[in-house]
Amino acid sequence: MPGNISKKNPAYQRVLLKLSGEALLGKKTFGIDREFADYLAGEIADLHSMGVEIAATVGGGNIFRGVSDSASGMDRVTADHMGMLATVINGLALQDALERAGVFTRVLSAIEMREVAEPFIRRRAIRHMEKKRVVIFAGGTGSPYFSTDTAAALRAAEVKAEIILKATKVDGIYDSDPMKNPKAKKFTNLTYFEVLKRGLKVMDTTAISMCMENRLPIIVYDMKKKGNLRRIVAGEKLGTIVRE
Repeated sequence: MPGNISKKNPAYQRVLLKLSGEALLGKKTFGIDREFADYLAGEIADLHSMGVEIAATVGGGNIFRGVSDSASGMDRVTADHMGMLATVINGLALQDALERAGVFTRVLSAIEMREVAEPFIRRRAIRHMEKKRVVIFAGGTGSPYFSTDTAAALRAAEVKAEIILKATKVDGIYDSDPMKNPKAKKFTNLTYFEVLKRGLKVMDTTAISMCMENRLPIIVYDMKKKGNLRRIVAGEKLGTIVRE
């Protein structure tokens, strides 16, 4: 990865930021922590000020997840549709936080609901990004049985993002859960094949396979440390990078 890159010459010109629904929980146990949403918006706005074209996907796990305990016994397709609708709620919350931070934003949904979001059209999404609007992809892929990880990989490939930046609560990928195992080993670099072979919980196998096929690198980083997003795009080596 490039070394010290100036504000006028970031290491990446177009990125996709992958946020889990849990990222919007902040200190809450359910729903959206507005204070933390504002913090995330500030981090994205700081990156936006560098001239980087930004897309984002947000999960729905803070509200409803199709494979969660609360969905147990439900029809899988129905549960997944509910999860996709939860991502639209989170997308609108992130849009609100970003626009209060002074960043023009568009929410594009894979499930058509024109009153609250634009329908996802690839060329329109790219045009928004070229106009320096932050594009938030909601509604997953629009189809059940696919995770928001897969949606992130799909949209990143469609809009020709150079990298996926996956925001997490830890500072990279470990061989076991560092929250439970203080001796967990952190990886700095991994290949897609190593992630699949080791069964590491980075993104699901469909998403990793799609990134591998499209040679789309992934950086997993700590979203709680202020300025990390800017530092990564400025060329600093933070977190864990997954690539060929």
